[in-house]
Amino acid sequence: MSTPALVLVAHGTRSTRGVEMIAALAEAVSRELGAAQAVPELGAAISGRGARTDAPVVRTAFVDVLGPSPSEVLRDLTGVAESVPAVVVPAFLASGYHVYQDVPREVAESGHAAVAVTPAMGPDPALARIMAMRLRAAGLRPGDAVVFAAAGSSDVRARQDVRRAAAMLAEQLDAPVRIGYVATGAPRVPDVVAELRASGARRVFIASYLLAHGLFQQRLHDAGADGVAEPIGVHPAVVRLIADRYRAAVPELANIHVR
Repeated sequence: MSTPALVLVAHGTRSTRGVEMIAALAEAVSRELGAAQAVPELGAAISGRGARTDAPVVRTAFVDVLGPSPSEVLRDLTGVAESVPAVVVPAFLASGYHVYQDVPREVAESGHAAVAVTPAMGPDPALARIMAMRLRAAGLRPGDAVVFAAAGSSDVRARQDVRRAAAMLAEQLDAPVRIGYVATGAPRVPDVVAELRASGARRVFIASYLLAHGLFQQRLHDAGADGVAEPIGVHPAVVRLIADRYRAAVPELANIHVR
C-alpha cells in the first residue's frame, strides 16, 4: 500500500488570516510526519509495515464558503493507475453537523475506495493546555473570571463536546469557567461577561475556543472583557494531535486494496 495521504478538513472562512493559518497548520503537520520517517518506529506506524516509506502528502479541504471540498481532494487522489489511500482528519473543535453529516457525505460522493476518517480534533486535553497558556499570555491572574467562548452549534452533540472542552480548561486552570457562544446558541459571550461583572467579578477574561482569527474572534474583542486570549492557532501540540490522529487511523487502511 502506498503511503496514505492526509486530508485536513476545516471550516471555510473568508478571513485571509484564517486561510493562512490552515495552510500553515497543514505545512507544520507535513513536516511533523516527514520527520517521523527518520525514526523507524514512527515510520512503521505510518506505513503499516516495518520498512521506511515516503512522507505522506498533506492536503487541505474545506466545508462551506471555500474550496476545494473534501470530495474534490479525494477524487484528485484517485489516479488512473493507482489511487492513493487517504486519512481524513476533521479539524473541528467539536463534532456537529459538519463532522457527522458533511464529511461522510463528501467521502461517499468522492467515490474513493480507501478512506479512513478520524475523530474530530477536539475536545482534547492538549487544546485545553494551549487555551490556558493563551489566557495567561493575555494577562489572566488567579481570581479572574473566565468565559469559555465557542462558536456554537444547534447540534446537541457539539454542545456536549463544548461542555467537555470547558471542563478540561477548568481543570487546567483549577478554577471555574462559564460557557458563552459567539454565533449559535445561548448564552452569548457578551451576556456572560456582563453577568460575571454583575456578580462581582473585578476582571473577566475570554478563552477563545476558536481555531483561527476571523469574524468570530473579532466579536470576542467587542464583548466587554478585560482581556481576550488568542485563538488556538498553530501550536506544536495541535500539530502533534493531528499527526497522532493520522497515525492511529492508518492501520484501518492496511487491508483495503485500491486500484
